[in-house]
Amino acid sequence: MRVARLLLRRCLSTSSFDPRNAIHEKNSSINAFVHISDCPPTIEAETSSQSACSKPLQWTTVAVKDNICTSDMPTTCSSAMLENFTSPFDATVVKLLKRAGADIVGKTNCDEFGMGSLNTHSIHGPVINPFQTLRSAASVSWRNREKRTAGGSSGGSAAAVAADMCDIALATDTGGSIRLPASYCGVVGLKPSYGLISRWGVVSYADSLDCVGLMAKSTFQVRRAFDVLETPDPNDPTSVSKRLREATAGVLREFSPLKRRSPFEDSQLRVGVPQEYFAQELSPSIYNSVRTILKALKDLGAQIIPVSLPSTSYALSAYYVLASAEASSNLARYDGIEYGTRIPLPPGSDSRKASKVYSHTRTQCFGDEVRKRLLLGTYALTADAFDNYFLQAQKVRQLVRNDFDRVFRWPNLRTAEGLSSSSLSAEGVDVLIHPSAIRTAPLLPRETASTATKSSMDPLDTYLQDVLTVPASLAGLPALNIPVPTIQDDNVSADSDQDGWPVGVSIVGQWGCDRLVMDLGMVVEVAMLSSNTQ
Repeated sequence: MRVARLLLRRCLSTSSFDPRNAIHEKNSSINAFVHISDCPPTIEAETSSQSACSKPLQWTTVAVKDNICTSDMPTTCSSAMLENFTSPFDATVVKLLKRAGADIVGKTNCDEFGMGSLNTHSIHGPVINPFQTLRSAASVSWRNREKRTAGGSSGGSAAAVAADMCDIALATDTGGSIRLPASYCGVVGLKPSYGLISRWGVVSYADSLDCVGLMAKSTFQVRRAFDVLETPDPNDPTSVSKRLREATAGVLREFSPLKRRSPFEDSQLRVGVPQEYFAQELSPSIYNSVRTILKALKDLGAQIIPVSLPSTSYALSAYYVLASAEASSNLARYDGIEYGTRIPLPPGSDSRKASKVYSHTRTQCFGDEVRKRLLLGTYALTADAFDNYFLQAQKVRQLVRNDFDRVFRWPNLRTAEGLSSSSLSAEGVDVLIHPSAIRTAPLLPRETASTATKSSMDPLDTYLQDVLTVPASLAGLPALNIPVPTIQDDNVSADSDQDGWPVGVSIVGQWGCDRLVMDLGMVVEVAMLSSNTQ
């Protein structure tokens, strides 16, 4: 094994291959990258096993979402407000990746300031889903293929991974911005527990919801990067302490149902299926995909248990109130005077009034979706609406958290003072499994523009895309999207629900159980692979 590793290093160090060449070739038709980095210096072959261990992501290409600060590339948040901005420092997650030997290949497209579900609200234009069904790949040229959304707001990161333009992509998730694009593009996407990965250097949308997460082709790749990034950060006041991390890891080592070599032997993994996540609007093909995973887990010995999360139906409304309110506060700094692009006033205007500069700049630089959410958030924080909207949304958020704490096997490790075997609930479940999205990737609008693209979907439908991902975000829980093999049959009619596009299923765990969630994700991937080869 050591000889093979050294040979690989030698080949890579002397090879002229540069992944940026592939990125340049593919990006014109996908629009996943908004900036591609310069080629790093030739990597010299390492002969020391100690140096290899210190750089666990050596020769791993990583793309970074455009709302995460990088000192050597622009950070625009896909907004005209920051189109000329380059950060003077790297975000903590970028520093950790570079220290681990990762090759940062570029910045990926996203919805403006992370506000959107389809990645169509971007000054760089929409991201086009790189997936192709077997039918279209055989009979339709790439230029004339069916163009669907890559999801948002992290559509660029998901598309970059799906198109093999990078190994791993950094993204952010506020209410589903990792899991939804991962589902649409057929890749693995992790939203970690709130506070485990540093947010220092991430342009804020909603501070109490934002999480930095990861996308890759496999859970193993996600796990490699997660182990590098999951560390306390004194610069981030929301970062979880080292003591709590160690206590959580100890509990999982002692009680994890997946700690044995045979995952379900003598452990009886308990998998909960929340009934509220199977609404009437859910596509039958997605419903069948969830059943496929549940059957595979049941065949391995897991217990499948129906559970109820009654507050789920109120979660989406509460999320948009809270996220918009926090965004209105965070984005108030972009005034064209101290931060952000400044747009000169029209001739004849009184430039001595700062309020006119402020309103004119924000009107010109913020897109329609951002302006809409800022206005909604500002209204929710006014004296007339604060009690009826913002406070009510906070109460709903607590109800959602209580629902999750009630159904899980162990208490929330953030709030539990101590945890022993007697603390575990005999009736609780270890993880929850549910669809990541209510449908496969929607079509992009036919008419696109070089600026922000308006979706052809009903505005309310675009907000409903997050209905299945928002609850875990409100509760700050880890959630992993796993792609499920879809039926791609030439005999399936064009108007059939089985359209051959990717379908994702989410695995959700209690706070701090990220590694348990990823371990189960790897079990599911192996089970799906085995079922396909039989």
